[in-house]
Amino acid sequence: MKELFNYIRKFGTLSDKEEELIAGGVKEVNISRGEPFVEAGKISQKIAFVKEGVFRSLYYNKQGDDFTRYFIYEGRFIGDFQGFADQVPSNEYIEAITDGVLLTLDFDFLKSIEKEIIIWPVLIAKLHAFVAENKLKVVSTMLNLDAKSRYLHFLSHYPGLANRVPQAMLASYLGITPSSFSRIRKNIL
Repeated sequence: MKELFNYIRKFGTLSDKEEELIAGGVKEVNISRGEPFVEAGKISQKIAFVKEGVFRSLYYNKQGDDFTRYFIYEGRFIGDFQGFADQVPSNEYIEAITDGVLLTLDFDFLKSIEKEIIIWPVLIAKLHAFVAENKLKVVSTMLNLDAKSRYLHFLSHYPGLANRVPQAMLASYLGITPSSFSRIRKNIL
């Protein structure tokens, strides 16, 4: 729980009483590898803070092939923030790559505390903006790099994560085939 509040404090200050109120609505949930947290076409009722584990956001093309959009790991929030806030069906899938532990907050609870924690909507808006901005930065960086540079960028910005993610998913994230990814890795190592 400490990590969750340290993260929230990046966006604003809460009193001890407000943190206790929020802590009362947090549920620790174990999630198994391969289990979805967000499903496209369904309305998300929860957002979560990743206590343990690695997750990926993905989409499927018309042929049913999956493509990794980004990875989420410890110390970050997970969920379809826009769909959650507007209570509309999600456009993405988020699934567990490893077994994990999430600290979840559900929609009804968050709505109820808005009345008691005046700054809460501002904190959530700042958090949502931060997550969206980081996604855009990653996408724009990746668009301007060749495959080898994208992999090197990934290794430098997410140390250790490549060892926790299946190679096929990492290749998908980098926008290359698994065989091209193997050649790049061999040339780097």
